[in-house]
Amino acid sequence: MAIDASTAEQRSPPASLLSQLVRKPSQEQIILLITLALLVVFSITLPGFSNLANLLNLVRSISILGILGLGMGLIVISRGIDLSEVAIMAGSWSVALIEIQRGTPVFWAVIVALVIAVLIGVANGVMVAFVEAPPLFVTLAAGFVIYGAAFWYAPSWVVYAPKPEDAPYLAYLGHDYLFGVPMPIFVFALAAVAMHLFLSRTSTGRFIYSQGDNPEAARLTGVALRPLIVLEYVVVALLAWLAGLVWIGTTGSMQMGIVQGTYIFDVILVVVLGGISLVGGRGGVFSVVVGCALIGTLFNAFTIMDINSEVQNIIKGVVLLSAIVLDNWLHPRDEETARQGE
Repeated sequence: MAIDASTAEQRSPPASLLSQLVRKPSQEQIILLITLALLVVFSITLPGFSNLANLLNLVRSISILGILGLGMGLIVISRGIDLSEVAIMAGSWSVALIEIQRGTPVFWAVIVALVIAVLIGVANGVMVAFVEAPPLFVTLAAGFVIYGAAFWYAPSWVVYAPKPEDAPYLAYLGHDYLFGVPMPIFVFALAAVAMHLFLSRTSTGRFIYSQGDNPEAARLTGVALRPLIVLEYVVVALLAWLAGLVWIGTTGSMQMGIVQGTYIFDVILVVVLGGISLVGGRGGVFSVVVGCALIGTLFNAFTIMDINSEVQNIIKGVVLLSAIVLDNWLHPRDEETARQGE
């Protein structure tokens, strides 16, 4: 007996419905659920963890990391990387603080830090876009050059900023409060909203995703990749400058030692952990936010439990490897290859 085609079509669920039913959760969703679970567990087991003051301190502690993560996330989405971001932050502001100590007005010292950061961003972008050098090695070398030059100009591991009462505008974003909430939280939130609008609502943002997804296809469709790459590294430098401004207000100084530490790997960790793929073209601001939330929750709990830094580094390494495995499970390599047209 023949079966009418329309009847068979009605009996078979639509392919899109089946795909939705078996669809894997996104990495952002998994990390968010893990973070919520840890918040509940730590609130029950750790005294003082769930206090409002501690939770505000938790969010404040990840604000600078989050601002840097927004820049790193942008460059990773475009299929690049910038290992000099922390060096840009520390180097530009170390020079600016030395200038303030030498009598330069605070306003012009801030402009000096901004100009240095932008020039480094332009140099990184030109090397990657026009010289076509690998971004990993370009930015790694840039980090060494920045560190050496800044330490030669300001030969001190710690360069102190003026007291908040002497330079209130310099310290405002990192030191003050608004409605009882630390200002670094507002800075991170505003930067995240601005980055989200930039990536999702502008043609340049769409070009960045196209570049990360398939650079050759983006070029063939008319995207000017070389100026776009320079712009991306300038945006990273601007966010590094902003993070440095918040850092100075929070700590009252700039520590050159962070350039040689693991802080840049913390930035990469929150980006990869949140779901921004190292092969480019996927992820967004929410990825950075959930990655920061998980890392901030763990760090805050580690502080309360008084876990030493060596054990924390081991845990961070395990978390990073787990994030890479999770990314490969959610997006198998053959799927990535087919998606990128390679």
